[in-house]
Amino acid sequence: MIKSMTGYGKAEFETGNKKITIELKTLNSKQLDINSRIPALYREKDILIRKEMNEKLVRGKMDFSLYLENLGTESNSVINENIVTAYFEQLSSIQEKIGLPVTPEVMQSILRLPDAVKTVYEELDEKEWETIHANLLKVIEAVDQFRCQEGIALEKDIRSNVNEILDLLKQVEPFEKQRLENIKTRITDGLNEIALNGNVDKNRFEQELIYYMEKLDINEEKVRLANHCEYFLETMESSEVVGKKLGFIAQEIGREINTLGSKANESNIQRIVVQMKDSLERIKEQMLNVL
Repeated sequence: MIKSMTGYGKAEFETGNKKITIELKTLNSKQLDINSRIPALYREKDILIRKEMNEKLVRGKMDFSLYLENLGTESNSVINENIVTAYFEQLSSIQEKIGLPVTPEVMQSILRLPDAVKTVYEELDEKEWETIHANLLKVIEAVDQFRCQEGIALEKDIRSNVNEILDLLKQVEPFEKQRLENIKTRITDGLNEIALNGNVDKNRFEQELIYYMEKLDINEEKVRLANHCEYFLETMESSEVVGKKLGFIAQEIGREINTLGSKANESNIQRIVVQMKDSLERIKEQMLNVL
């Protein structure tokens, strides 16, 4: 069973006086590409967060966000009383010297001065982190389940196109015998047109004709193409991550289809080859999103 690289998961919960929202969205990418937005308080856990996503989700472009909302009356920003008092005394002294009254606007000005308000950085509570970590794992699991559901639709479409290539391959057979007869007739007519007056070594001509027919034989390509398609379908059944492997098999399928088309020399077979290429192109488009 294959998985998609598209996924989404979200969790909202409260711990202490905080409301925390975890959100994870994944898209297709050749490698693991994680973009995380987390508060400074949890920055030390960034490596662990990335490790958890890497182990479960393997690869893809991932946008991870952890939002924090304080539900209490406490704030990390507090007034620095000593600094504000010192500012006030200095400004009061200056205003007294120049004869200006001390107005309420003075306090507003003081609070905008450097260090009047300081930020108190809290330490990470390990019990709080355990709650966050448990919800993080739930979000990652939700994304994985989302990918599985998307993978079902992907698999159905890809299987349909692979089976279409196999069906088209069966349609080649009726044209093969006539194709070889046409090639043989074309070569014979060409020799007659140049009027060699019977000066042709029949044994040598037959040897050359057999060699030429073998070069144009497409049976080997047909067998390999059928085997590649069957191997592709078998690989899709694996429980492992097979996106890249399927991509390599699709390349081999493409090579056999191209060789089949170049050797065909028959309009009906070439039309079938074009239809095969169309199905393969749809497979490649879907493969871009397979994990």
